Amino acid sequence: MYLCDVTLREGDQMPGRNYTEAQKVAAGRALDRLGVDAIQPGFPVTGEKDVRVTRTLADECEADVVALARAVSGDVDAALDAEADVVEVFGALSSLQLEHALGTDRETMFERFDAAIERVRDGGATPHLTLVDAFRTEREHLVAAFERYPDLPMVTLADTVGVRTPASLRHDLTALGEGVDLARVGVHLHDDLGCATANALVAHEVGVGKADVSVASLGERAGNPAVEEVVIAGVLEYGESFGVTAADLVPACRTVLAALEESVPPRKAILGSEVMEHESGIHTAAMLREPRTFEPFDPGAFGAERRLVFGAGTGRSGARQLLERAGADADEETVAAYLDRLAAEGPLDTEEAVDLARREFAS
Repeated sequence: MYLCDVTLREGDQMPGRNYTEAQKVAAGRALDRLGVDAIQPGFPVTGEKDVRVTRTLADECEADVVALARAVSGDVDAALDAEADVVEVFGALSSLQLEHALGTDRETMFERFDAAIERVRDGGATPHLTLVDAFRTEREHLVAAFERYPDLPMVTLADTVGVRTPASLRHDLTALGEGVDLARVGVHLHDDLGCATANALVAHEVGVGKADVSVASLGERAGNPAVEEVVIAGVLEYGESFGVTAADLVPACRTVLAALEESVPPRKAILGSEVMEHESGIHTAAMLREPRTFEPFDPGAFGAERRLVFGAGTGRSGARQLLERAGADADEETVAAYLDRLAAEGPLDTEEAVDLARREFAS
């Protein structure tokens, strides 16, 4: 399964966001250095900014640069003008969307797909197709799309409103795989039920060819599968980094967030400022001996750092180890005095705590 990063397009659609051209280009370059296979920087028909960003990244990046387009000629022409490598045509086949969002019938939608895909090919780009609200679309209509376009390298199924859980997604994809080559299937998932990353991993397990991801889940509503979560879970669970340079993962994601002037909550998985920080006396004492005791993975493997914090909550065992690292005596009297100093001066990180022990208690 390869990854298409949609941070720049999905993030820019969040309320109150209007990333500049420079921001999107800088973030796109960081994503390309990370090694994702494809980057979707925008929706060119919405304006010259996305046209210029797409053109710049398509010229510079090793990743395929993907432009979004509705199945209408103006959208396709804008994507082609932006010189995208891939034009991802999208539309719906679900009865709900056809009736209430598009006001058309299924055969007319297929005819629009036909024309748009042909226009992409004539323009020299690679066409992909995304089916909106695919997981509330009758399976027979999904199969019909794959059969109608046997030469399309990728047909992405969008869980547009984020209704699928891992169990239901596995059921749907496994059933679809009875008649469709899942290597041609992509998934575009949303996190409305908090299942997006888990769903992306299920898609990988059943053999899906592509998943859309975004840094820190930036995207409409609850966002998309977080690239950092998908990659780290992939490495731990399957020994698979999905083509990404794992050691650069966290720094690259932080570069993207900085470029876009986005922040994440301190308890956000992987990227939050507090998730690799430990202060509990029991935890820190054990982690001074063996960090794996209270860590799911080595942060350094993904370009991050753990932070052990020492202060009022530090216990005698942890204090003793810090004193020993500093070359100080670790008798009961010294440990007690050191704990008092940690309580007064903390919280301190490991280097600061050892330095305090060395200054005050080493002979």
